Amino acid sequence: MKKLFAVLLAAMLLATLGSAALADTTLTVAGWDISTTPYYAAIKAGYEAANPGVTIEWVDLASQDYNVKASTMLAGGDTTDLYCVKELSDMQNWSKEGLIVSMKDMIEADGYDMSKYAGMDACYVSLTDGEQYALPFRADYWVMFYNKDLFDQAGVAYPTNDWTWDEYAAIAREITEKTGAYGTHYHTWLSDVANWSVCDGVNTLADGEYSDLKYFYELVLGFEDDGVCMTFDELKASGLHYSGAFAQGNIAMMPMGYWYVSTLIGYINDGTASMNWGITAVPHLEGVEAGSSFGSPTGIAISAASANKEEAWKFAAWMCSEDGAKAIAETGTRPAYVSEEVAAVMAAAEGFPTDETSKAALLPTSIALEWPIGEGVNEIKTIVNEEHSLIMTRELTVDEGIAEMEERAAEFIAK
Repeated sequence: MKKLFAVLLAAMLLATLGSAALADTTLTVAGWDISTTPYYAAIKAGYEAANPGVTIEWVDLASQDYNVKASTMLAGGDTTDLYCVKELSDMQNWSKEGLIVSMKDMIEADGYDMSKYAGMDACYVSLTDGEQYALPFRADYWVMFYNKDLFDQAGVAYPTNDWTWDEYAAIAREITEKTGAYGTHYHTWLSDVANWSVCDGVNTLADGEYSDLKYFYELVLGFEDDGVCMTFDELKASGLHYSGAFAQGNIAMMPMGYWYVSTLIGYINDGTASMNWGITAVPHLEGVEAGSSFGSPTGIAISAASANKEEAWKFAAWMCSEDGAKAIAETGTRPAYVSEEVAAVMAAAEGFPTDETSKAALLPTSIALEWPIGEGVNEIKTIVNEEHSLIMTRELTVDEGIAEMEERAAEFIAK
């Protein structure tokens, strides 16, 4: 009897020690601007509530130095468990050097659903071995903002989530003609003017062939000539930022990243802006699926030096799942995970438009990568941006600028 009691006592002690060990589990996760970025706290609170006994400890690295510091820590064998991925090139380098672990086996073992990221998961596939080394938890993508008051004033129907660039152009011109307001607005970035060519999932801005940009440059320059939008030179000279420009209320439409939603809601709340507004999917070319856009993801990877790889995977999987996405969405940030349930959380934010079209715009069908990953991309990016400025300042014609892009980029195209 005494022996049986001793065995039972030992079993109870082992169970207690096991529980204590679980209670002591702390996962360290490197990110940037932790104290000023609300979704970090929301992720921590959500995961800890769902996983009693596990503590998430954020490791704050300065935003401007994140890439260098994170790479140094990984290379030095620092035992931080997970790292947020700021630049796609970092993930490629880390995976190639064996500093982060492949998630392939973990994904397969759990039957993890990789279909909910609108294609953004492909950004974290290693070019070296073709395996998945990170998952996306954020994905800023572009939508069309529009001023309902100006549409009403012009007697023009609101745009839908399935419209073409030609239809958008006609609407912009009609609103300018009927109201005297600007039919649309473009910021000075290359992405605002020409990146729409990558939404087909085929073209990239680093492929060295840029004839697909011609339609969009001619569209914008034509708008400038006819007073449908402010000119590039005017914006450069005045330093007028897109956020303040749209808030003035004299612009009918503006393509911009989803991040502007929270800014615009803030402007409405503090009186900086007073318009009724909505969002739609960006227009598409003929033959391109409605709801296609472009953007950039933020991911999470597991360090090869982590002593808690199994628990680290559980955290990464949760963070990038629907539950994690809902926690992120509640802070006004766009998560990478796409579902009607997540969209409902985003649409429930105070100040978000209540119309069904705006809500449906939260469900992109695909998100193309703004810039691809690969050798020579940084050099090509510089070239394309330089020629973009020369086209927009009219120092080169569209055809001349595109020819210059192609000639200069050819040196850096991977053979």
